[in-house]
Amino acid sequence: MRLQKTIRSAWMPIAACSVLLGACSAVGPDYQKPTVAAPLQWKTEAGWEIATPKDHLLKGRWWEIFEDGVLNSLEDQTLSRNNNLILAEARLDQARALTASANSSLLPKIGLTAGEGRSRTSNVRPFTSQGQSYGGSIRQTDFNAGLNVSYELDLAGRVRRQIEGAKATELQITSDFENTKLILTAQLAISYFSLRELDSEIALVHEILKSQHDALDYVTSRYELGASSQLDVDQQTALMSGTEAQLQNLMDQRARFEHALATLTGVAASDFSITPSTALPVPAKIPLIQPAQLLQRRPDIASAERAVAAANAQIGVAKAAYFPTINLGSVYGSDSRDRNLLFSTTAMLWSVGISATQTLYDAGKTEAGVNAAKAANTQAVATYKQTVLNAFEEVENTLYTQKSLELAAQSLSVAVKSSKNALSLSEARYQTGAANHLEFLLAQQSYLGYARQDVQNKGQRLLNSVLIVKAMGGGWSGSVDKAVDTLGQNSVK
Repeated sequence: MRLQKTIRSAWMPIAACSVLLGACSAVGPDYQKPTVAAPLQWKTEAGWEIATPKDHLLKGRWWEIFEDGVLNSLEDQTLSRNNNLILAEARLDQARALTASANSSLLPKIGLTAGEGRSRTSNVRPFTSQGQSYGGSIRQTDFNAGLNVSYELDLAGRVRRQIEGAKATELQITSDFENTKLILTAQLAISYFSLRELDSEIALVHEILKSQHDALDYVTSRYELGASSQLDVDQQTALMSGTEAQLQNLMDQRARFEHALATLTGVAASDFSITPSTALPVPAKIPLIQPAQLLQRRPDIASAERAVAAANAQIGVAKAAYFPTINLGSVYGSDSRDRNLLFSTTAMLWSVGISATQTLYDAGKTEAGVNAAKAANTQAVATYKQTVLNAFEEVENTLYTQKSLELAAQSLSVAVKSSKNALSLSEARYQTGAANHLEFLLAQQSYLGYARQDVQNKGQRLLNSVLIVKAMGGGWSGSVDKAVDTLGQNSVK
């Protein structure tokens, strides 16, 4: 009973100060989120009715909107095995641990001590201050045990600002983790669609090469019959050889994208391959959000904003150095020369104390620390605002590019159809002698160029769809609410 009373008496001053601490304000400015003026609508989407998106729907496995099983499988492998993502997740775990460590500073530190010692004093040690002898050597044993409680009074709010900064940093790294995930999944989709576009282009070039080879056989037979010149044969041979060289270049590009996919999925390039396929997915319609909502959805913007909050908290930490550091401490225990009496009433001891430390002169070190913290905060604010501006620019670029590619696709469709008809007519005219070989040659080159541009346009539209998702700050589930506008739908005049 006496033990409990003594512990309570040692603990009460610390508990009382902890209660009073709640009424104290922390030094340094309270955080206010920087304001950035957001446009009311996207420049390329004027006149569109933009509904409010639902956050719980506008998240998830965005790549599934392309309905490509191979892409879905590769994305799953990236999320589970990519080393950069594993690294980002480990940093997040570290940030959470540091936040927990900072939170622990608000609570007292409690420790136990125990010891046993045997000592002998010197028989010829100096006299006492009164000039008397100690009376010979002394042998003794000392047993001790104690409970220690210490606590720093956070009157200036240094600890609370440190916790505030740690929490902001944790949220910043959480956003960095989401941004890493977004970048990696988008990078994989871009590499995959680039590879599929090359598959289609390679198949097209193979088809054209067969046609050019047949044309070479025809021109050669006419030359042997004296109906054509060596010039016609050489021109056709040069055209076919040039196309073969283009094919090799396309094969090299495909191999590089395949190797990039291997690295993204955490597999050695030598052990990875994807079967060629000419099935290009249809570019998905991406939900359009308001510019102001971009500030809430993009993880890089969220990360930059949390960096401002962390920098703001450091100003308070730096200013707290102007104030004294106050520590409370209490000890309860026992000390005895006899082990059997260690926990007896006569061996008990306790103490409660308070100490304060105040720096009087540090040659401007504290002031310099505050100025440095303020400068770091200014940098963080500027970085945040620039990140927002970059995000607006990125969205505008991708939206404008998408419209340009759609218009170009319409023109290329006409060009491919017309050049293919021209090639058929030119070949017929050449075979009947109504046209020379140069006309036939130009018709082949024209069709090859337009057909490849058409395939490349389809690939670019897929890539730009991925870039729009990335620019909008994340993905959408396959069940996007119908109230959300999509590019190319629900326009209001």
